[in-house]
Amino acid sequence: MISLTEIKKEDMEYIYKWFSDSEFLKYYDYYPPHPLTKTEVDKMFDYYEKSSKSKVFAVRKDKRIIGVAGFDDIIKENQVATLFIGLGNENERGKGHGKEAMRILLEFGFNDLNFHRIQLNVLEFNDKAIALYERCGFRKEGVLREFVLRDGKRYNLVLYGLLKNEWIKKNESRGH
Repeated sequence: MISLTEIKKEDMEYIYKWFSDSEFLKYYDYYPPHPLTKTEVDKMFDYYEKSSKSKVFAVRKDKRIIGVAGFDDIIKENQVATLFIGLGNENERGKGHGKEAMRILLEFGFNDLNFHRIQLNVLEFNDKAIALYERCGFRKEGVLREFVLRDGKRYNLVLYGLLKNEWIKKNESRGH
């Protein structure tokens, strides 16, 4: 059973581990995948907690944290936000937990936070994430060509978006 909850102090030891893992960071963000110190991670999550432009959750499986997910760059006046999700626990990837976390996030974003648009960025080599986003109804809207440098090679950053009415339509066609 997947749930999204607030991040607790005892979750941070796992989050520190994930954000010090270059392999996790390689897929998580378009910034260079340099391991972060505990101080840098604390600073980032402190910003998320205090900012009105972010909402971050622990992704839990049976009460145990397996990742982080949420919204960043929230512009309330425009009813838009950028979604992110990262499953830090390697053993829990590829089991449908990301899809379930995404479903919960989208419901919360569109229904509770009243977003009109939810967008995301993904690196072109992250095939599993792209497949998940497209299954959830996200549409490819653009490409920032050769935006990211990884291991001496350039990659595109792909931009996706999902509008509330598209999400509603997709859920209605599924009988939800």
